[in-house]
Amino acid sequence: MVAAITISCPKSRVLQNPTTLKDSSSSFFGGSSKGVPFQLKPRNKRPDSFSLVVAAASNTPTTTSTSGGGGGGRFYLNFTGFPFPLGPFLNRRTIRTEAVKSCIWLFEQEQALGFSSVSTNIRMTVIKLKSGGLWVHAPIAPTEECIQLLKELGAPVEYIVLPTFAYEHKIFVGPFSRKFPRAQIWVAPRQWSWPLNLPLEFFGIFRAKTLTDEDMSTPWADEIEQKVLSSPEVGIGPYVEVAFYHKRSRSLLVTDAVIFVPRMPPECIGKESLLASAKNGLAVKILSKGKEVPQEPVVDNQMSRQKGWERMVLQILFLGPSNLLEPNASFAQMSQKLIVSPIVKTLVFSKVPEKVRDWIDSIVRDWKFKRIIPAHFAAPINAGRSEFLAAFAFLDDLLGERYVTRPSLSLLFTSIMGKAASYFPPDDMKTLSSLDQFLVSVGAVKKTVSGRKKTA
Repeated sequence: MVAAITISCPKSRVLQNPTTLKDSSSSFFGGSSKGVPFQLKPRNKRPDSFSLVVAAASNTPTTTSTSGGGGGGRFYLNFTGFPFPLGPFLNRRTIRTEAVKSCIWLFEQEQALGFSSVSTNIRMTVIKLKSGGLWVHAPIAPTEECIQLLKELGAPVEYIVLPTFAYEHKIFVGPFSRKFPRAQIWVAPRQWSWPLNLPLEFFGIFRAKTLTDEDMSTPWADEIEQKVLSSPEVGIGPYVEVAFYHKRSRSLLVTDAVIFVPRMPPECIGKESLLASAKNGLAVKILSKGKEVPQEPVVDNQMSRQKGWERMVLQILFLGPSNLLEPNASFAQMSQKLIVSPIVKTLVFSKVPEKVRDWIDSIVRDWKFKRIIPAHFAAPINAGRSEFLAAFAFLDDLLGERYVTRPSLSLLFTSIMGKAASYFPPDDMKTLSSLDQFLVSVGAVKKTVSGRKKTA
C-alpha cells in the first residue's frame, strides 16, 4: 500500500562545490590530467565517426542558500517501500544549489534504506526553459520547505518528468504533481512495480504522457533532447532509464546510469545518520575480516562522520563489502571517479550489454556534453564524453569489442581511464557476485539477454 502525507518550512543550505574530473584530487591517474588533450575514435564496425576530447573543467557554478524558519516544514510521512521502506520516515531536509547560473538548480534530500543506518542523497534537477517555466526532473518529497525553495525561483512548474521505473523516484511524483496541478506529467515507458505490478494511478500519477526515444515533438524538444534505454526483461522486469541533454548548458542528465562518489558526505545527510553508521554494530561485526571489533562510544567529530559516510557508500555499492571495520581503503578506490555502480553493472547492465552499448554510443555521438548530473551522489560532475565512455569500458570485455585505431598516447590514456573506472576491489565484490550467481541459478535474473535491434 502506498501512502504519502506531506506537511512542511523554508530553509536551504549550501551544497558542496561541483565535482571535476580534472583536478589533482579526482584524476583517474592519481594526479592531474588537466591540459592533456586525447582523442578517442569509435570501433570501425560503427558507421558514425567523431573524435572525443577530454573536456576542460568548467567554471565553478554559483551556490545559493536561503534562510528561513525551523525544521517544521521538513515533515514528510512515508513508510512505503518493498522489501525495505524508504526513510527518513518523518523529516526530510532539502538543500538547493544553483548548478548553472539562472538556468539549472539541484534539490537534494537524504534517502535511507529502511531502518538501517545506510543513507545517500536523492536529487531533483530543475531547468528553467526559454518560456520562463520550469522543467522538473525526478521529483523528490514535496515538503513545505522543498516547495518553498522551488517557488523562490519565481517561475511556474510546467513539466514534471519521471525518468525511470524505479520506485524510489516514482513514489514522489504523485504527491509532487498535486502541488502543481497545471503541470504536465511525463513518465518513462514500460512502468512496472514489484511484488505487485500496480498501475501509475495507484501511485497518485494521473494523466501522464509517455516519454519516447528521440521524440522531437515534446514541448521542450528545442531545448532538451532525450534518449531511452529500455532493456529486455532481465529478471522481474525491464530496466528503463531516460537520459536528457540540455543543449544550452551542455548538460547530460541521468538517473542511475553513472555516479561519482564524493570524498565528503552530501550536505543533506544529517550528522545523526553518519554517527549511527559509524557505530560498530552487527553489520560491522559480520563484515570485519575476522578482526576484533572494539565496543567504544562514537564521538561526534569529523573522523567519526567520515567513517560513517565511507561505511554507507560501501554498503550501497556492494551490499556486503569485505571490511566495514576499516572502510577507508576500499572507499578510496571507489570515490572521486565516474563509475557505473557495481550493483547496476552486475545485476543489470552486464545482462544486456548490447542494448546499453547502443544507448551509450548514441549519447556520445549526438550530445557534446561537458557536465553530468545524476540523481545520486555528487553533481554536477565536470566530465565529457571521454569520461562517460570510460565508465562503460566493461562493456567492451563483455561484447568482445575493442577500439580500433592506430597506436597512440590517447589510446593508452583512454585504456587506463577505462580500467580505473571499471576496477572494483575483488574482496568487496564477492557478496554481490555470489548474489548474482544465486539469482541466475534460481531463474530470478537472466545471465545475458540480447537487446540489440537487428538490422537488415
